[in-house]
Amino acid sequence: MGHYKSNLRDVTFNLFELLGPGSGYGASPFEEYDRPTVSSMLTEVERLARENLSSSFVEGDRTPPTFDPSTHSVTMPPGFAADYQRWMDSDWWQLQVPAELGGQAAPATLIWATAEFVLGANPALWVYASTPTVARVIAGNGTERDQSIARILLERRWTGTMVLTEAEAGSDVGAAQTNAVLNPDGTWDLEGTKRFITAGDHDMSENILHLVLARPVGVEGLGGPGTKGLSLFLVPKYDFDPVTGELTGRRNGVRVTGLEHKMGLHASATCELSLGGDEPARGWLLGEVHQGMAQMFDVIEYARMMVGAKAVATLSTGYLNALEYARTRVQGPDLTQSRDATAPKVNIVQHPDVRRSLLTQKAYAEGLRSLLLWTASWRDRAARKWYAGDDAKMESGVNDLLLPVVKGYGSERSWVLLGTESLQTLGGSGYLVDHPLEQYVRDGKIDTLYEGTTAIQGQDLFFRKIARDSGRTLQVVLDEVRAALTDVDPRLAAEHVALKSSVEDLEAVVDRLLKQAAAAAGANGRTIYDVGLNASRLLTMLGDLLVAWLLVRSASIALIALDSQPSETDRHFYTGKIAAARHFCRLILPHVSAERRICESTDLTIMDLNPAAF
Repeated sequence: MGHYKSNLRDVTFNLFELLGPGSGYGASPFEEYDRPTVSSMLTEVERLARENLSSSFVEGDRTPPTFDPSTHSVTMPPGFAADYQRWMDSDWWQLQVPAELGGQAAPATLIWATAEFVLGANPALWVYASTPTVARVIAGNGTERDQSIARILLERRWTGTMVLTEAEAGSDVGAAQTNAVLNPDGTWDLEGTKRFITAGDHDMSENILHLVLARPVGVEGLGGPGTKGLSLFLVPKYDFDPVTGELTGRRNGVRVTGLEHKMGLHASATCELSLGGDEPARGWLLGEVHQGMAQMFDVIEYARMMVGAKAVATLSTGYLNALEYARTRVQGPDLTQSRDATAPKVNIVQHPDVRRSLLTQKAYAEGLRSLLLWTASWRDRAARKWYAGDDAKMESGVNDLLLPVVKGYGSERSWVLLGTESLQTLGGSGYLVDHPLEQYVRDGKIDTLYEGTTAIQGQDLFFRKIARDSGRTLQVVLDEVRAALTDVDPRLAAEHVALKSSVEDLEAVVDRLLKQAAAAAGANGRTIYDVGLNASRLLTMLGDLLVAWLLVRSASIALIALDSQPSETDRHFYTGKIAAARHFCRLILPHVSAERRICESTDLTIMDLNPAAF
């Protein structure tokens, strides 16, 4: 048995009670996924993750992948490789394969519910098992040849990577210098160096297909500056026939030249890749030229959801490990008897600040899980509309708007809580490798950084998701919040008032930032700095609001459930739901109002500082 502690009960609560009939389980296009079937699937994946996949979590950290510069190859630790094979052999990863590629057309909510179990047990496993995502992106953007490649990838269980970042470009993707030159046979030769390539090499599949962003050159009409000149190329580790999938025996000129030495997530080989040089790095153009960034965003948006799921999973198991410790660790008397030297010692779960800490962890872990699955439910709503032949632009837009919140807000809250609350619950013991908390903290920090830092998520939320349509998609979200508040149990009247006030605070900040952005487009260009100074604040405000709202909805369901005299286990579960919602709305949600006041007092004096003053 490994470190991982799951919360299967809360996952099923979210899918069947919080999302409820709106989840669409058992109805078109998800007829095969009725509640008994889904419950069985969740139980099996949870058991596999907890009992088996978690076993190499520590091994992957203590004895990470090794790099051989003479062969430009990465070797995985044996236990991790065995667990990866166990996951692939289970075939649960095929839930992610779309129907048009022979997959099972599973609901997005089910996919991300199962993802939480794997990401909590051994996060790097899910990262390597990228086959369905890469195949979906190739098939969705490519030619008939690319469709064939996508099927080969799935049949042979090859893995794939997202090859985007360059040392001198970083998050400024448009500054990328990797070039691609067209060959007479229609293939392309790529040349350049990429870094921070997750799972860039390993020995767990016979081939790896790299999705590489590069700039076509040497052909009239191609190339150009910025992201608009980028295209996406399929560059395999080993050359193969795109029709039959047979390997040709040629090692392609895309090679690992180094492994990054990281703070955490050591089991994930983060590579520097060199393309071209002594040996051509040959590949195929995916779809059409100049579509590279749009195609890559298919991968990025999936990756951001994955990062949010990883953050939820790690915070949840961190909290549950802290809770177990607090229930068994005996230290000090009850605070009411602190002056009595003869008073009996109590478990630390009896101490006030430990209880505050645990309930804060619980509220965030369960609220972020609800946010993750509610976001996924918008994909399911879109799928139902597509299946019926209806327009699903609005549902897709809401999903896109929520992604930076799931990723940016979720990862920040998770990492801070893991370090300041979960590990802290264990005191000095939490700092030791005897407990998994210190690894959770190290592994969790990357979630705030990769696939776009939190500042980038804040700017994405405002500029690409709110300002682009003048806040109309955001209003869809807020309208759903308001509509659901009308059904909140009257016994949550105080929480209802707090939520309504927070919606008003959020709307005031959005209105201010939209006006500042509009002014910047006119004569006063400096007002855009106001937006830049507050975009991350807006991200946090929206995250706190949505988590509070989802917790209150859950508490309303719990109050009704308690009225029906449930079992003792369920009584404790539902009572905890109510306590978490009230705790969050009273101690955390008021920060939304404070953030509004901070935003409204923003001036640009910080932008006038000479850098030397820092």
